Amino acid sequence: MIQFKALLLKEYREAFRDKRALMMALMMAIMAPVMIVVFSKIMIEKAIDKPAVYIKFNGAEYAPKLIEHFAKENLLSFSDIPAEDKAIWDERNIVIEIPQDYAQKMAQGKPIKVHLQADFNDKAVGPPVRRINNAVREFSLSIGYKRLLLRGVDIRLLNPVKLVEQDTSKPDATFIMISMMMGLYMMMAAFMSGLSVAIDSSAGERERNVLEMLLCQPVSTMKIVLAKLFSASTISIIGVLLVLVLTTLSVGFVDLTKVGATFSLDFTKAMTLLFILLPICFFASACQLFLAFQTKSFKEAQSTVGMVIAIPAFVPFALMMMDDRPPWLDWMPIAGQSLLIEDVFKGLEVNMLAMLATSGVTIGVTVALVLAMAKKLTSEKVVMALS
Repeated sequence: MIQFKALLLKEYREAFRDKRALMMALMMAIMAPVMIVVFSKIMIEKAIDKPAVYIKFNGAEYAPKLIEHFAKENLLSFSDIPAEDKAIWDERNIVIEIPQDYAQKMAQGKPIKVHLQADFNDKAVGPPVRRINNAVREFSLSIGYKRLLLRGVDIRLLNPVKLVEQDTSKPDATFIMISMMMGLYMMMAAFMSGLSVAIDSSAGERERNVLEMLLCQPVSTMKIVLAKLFSASTISIIGVLLVLVLTTLSVGFVDLTKVGATFSLDFTKAMTLLFILLPICFFASACQLFLAFQTKSFKEAQSTVGMVIAIPAFVPFALMMMDDRPPWLDWMPIAGQSLLIEDVFKGLEVNMLAMLATSGVTIGVTVALVLAMAKKLTSEKVVMALS
């Protein structure tokens, strides 16, 4: 126990020695709340607010009612554009062509073709085009309903069956996008925060010949591996805690009432999330240490171990695309934790059996990696990075 304590103190001293490297390792956890606030405000603005869209109308004088309807939807003429926004909307170049016979065909009840010209491959043009389509559709329906009323036709005949939706989700589940982003960032923080420490304590110490000196001491390889694992995992846990605390504070700067959403992270939820992610912190550090010991140099370890970060980013998105998830995913590392985190943010009761199962499997894989590393460190090929 005394040997393990000495090794652990040595690893912590190495991990916290370089303050700049430590700050870079925790940058993901620090930047995540800022990114969540920025993305949330952008999403709310696109979903609720209707910023002005400036359109180049050709033939606006032929359809004054249509132009008036556009103005109500904040779809304005290019002539009304402020000077500072002119270059942006001139580049987007959204044009609506209104035919000369618009009024004549409207009076005769004939179909009218209004042409919309824009670069539909431009992502910035997509939201304005959708708003224009919706505005034209609403205007067309209103005219159609009025014509039917003039002919004595009850417009309710057009909708004989009406679907009434009743949302049974809890209030905490309304802000799903923030929940998904926060869950993803917490998972990423668990993998990224301890990354530099794991690489430095394995491939880095091997290049500095520190690992060889440690193995020459009367101490077991298992204790060496566990000390390195606990050191890297501690940084990962700090990263997860930072995401939890800072995101809870930063979300207060987002006006969620615009989308009828609520977001609260009380002590019970925070502890549940921490308990779910603790095995992931150890699992991530074990994977990074294991891969780093297999490489031949520090540079190779950086490029190889860096690929592990793609796992927590890919798995949650893959789960989102699945309509019918296989039951065994509830037991798998990362996948099981992602589903549990989703349930926590939705306000659902956490399945304790699933939590224990996925945590058990994650810990089991971590133990297997630790045993494999302890065995490999007895090999001269691994210690000396021989081919």
